[in-house]
Amino acid sequence: MFKVNDYIMYGTTGVCKVIEIKKEKFLGKEEREYYVLEPVYSKNTVIKIPVDNTTIRMREILSKEAIEELINIVPNADTTWIEDDRIRNEQFKSMLKSGDCEELITLIRTIYLGKKTKKSIGKKLYKGDDEIMQAAEKLLNEELAFILDIAPEEVPNYIKEQVGQ
Repeated sequence: MFKVNDYIMYGTTGVCKVIEIKKEKFLGKEEREYYVLEPVYSKNTVIKIPVDNTTIRMREILSKEAIEELINIVPNADTTWIEDDRIRNEQFKSMLKSGDCEELITLIRTIYLGKKTKKSIGKKLYKGDDEIMQAAEKLLNEELAFILDIAPEEVPNYIKEQVGQ
C-alpha cells in the first residue's frame, strides 16, 4: 500500500503524487478507500482510484540506480518487428499498459527501428505504432526526468550520452 506523499507510476498517466488516502462513497455504492493522486506533469488534475484497484497498474517509481541499469540495456533491447498490423498493435498496447520501463524501452526501440526501416524503403509507419511510441516515450521520459531532476525533453539526450560512454 502506498502512503501520502509517495510518488508512483499510475497506468498511462505517468508519475503521480499520493496527496491523500480517504474513504468515500460514490454513486450510492459501498464506502471504499481511495488514493487521491496528483499527476506531476499534468497540473490541476486530481485522480481518485480505489486502493484495492486491480485493473490499472500502479507501482513505485524507479530508483536512480535502477535507471542506470535500465539505460545500460537500451543498446541490447530485443526488437522483433511483427508484420501483422493488428497483432503488432495488440502486442504494443499490452507492452504500453504494462508500465514496465524495460518493456517501454523495448517498445520505443522496436518502433524506432521499424520506422527507420520503413523510411529506407519509402514507406510510412502505421499511425497506431507512432501513437503508441509517443505514449511510451512520454511515460518513460517523465519517470526518468522526475527521478533525475531534469526536464522530460532532456531525457533522450541524457540516455544517448549515457549509452555513448
